[in-house]
Amino acid sequence: MRDDKNRRRGQDAEADGLIEGRNAVIEALRAGTAIDKIYIARGETDATLGHIASTARNKGVVVTEADRRKLDGMSRTKSHQGVIAIAAVRAYASVDDILNAARDKGESPLVVVCDELSDPHNLGAVIRTAECAGAHGVIIPKRRSAGLTAIVAKTSAGAVSYLPVARVPNLTALLKQLKEEGLWVFGAAADGGTGLYEADLKGPAAIVIGSEGDGMGRLVREQCDFLVSIPMRGQLNSLNASAAAAVVLYEAVRQRRGAEKRTARELGAE
Repeated sequence: MRDDKNRRRGQDAEADGLIEGRNAVIEALRAGTAIDKIYIARGETDATLGHIASTARNKGVVVTEADRRKLDGMSRTKSHQGVIAIAAVRAYASVDDILNAARDKGESPLVVVCDELSDPHNLGAVIRTAECAGAHGVIIPKRRSAGLTAIVAKTSAGAVSYLPVARVPNLTALLKQLKEEGLWVFGAAADGGTGLYEADLKGPAAIVIGSEGDGMGRLVREQCDFLVSIPMRGQLNSLNASAAAAVVLYEAVRQRRGAEKRTARELGAE
């Protein structure tokens, strides 16, 4: 009976993308499994855990120290041996992959940049909306952000299978890169000086969505070409991050569709 219970726990862990135990994590790294993050027990000086941490970092995987109580709470198998990896549901794309996807379609790039969205349900909802709106990709930071976990995949309703998601070490540097590539950067902000319906989202655009509690960080905010506010007609003054992303994305869809129709009419007139 106990073996059956342990087996079920192991199956649940696999379904949630958890890889528990030293040998299992080592094998996952060796096999090139896409890993979102690795948690290692804080204060451990074990050589095997040190080897796991260094190997993971060399592969660009985020490694975080955590109290054993946190690992115990995360563990399904109850035999994590001081290390738990969270598998990514798919490999991350590069920023170039996203921009090239737009070029291949002959479209102006439309990219969503998430500034430290920590709630996987919010990130999943943003990815779902971005895919539905025809965006070319989503970009997230490596740290202080949800990643491509099983929960994100489920919330995205499968959109992670179609929309490339890139992960970068520094969002400030990323936004500078996007501007060099010709994109205009629009940050969604309650106190923005540009109303959403006055913003020109028809051209190459990156839409920045801030974190759930604090919004955009100062350095990210300073890189925005425009701070865009969504009209608020009720008593509250802000939307959930994923709802804000949906409103801004579909205003971009509306504007781009209108521009396409005008171009088609002009070509017909010729």
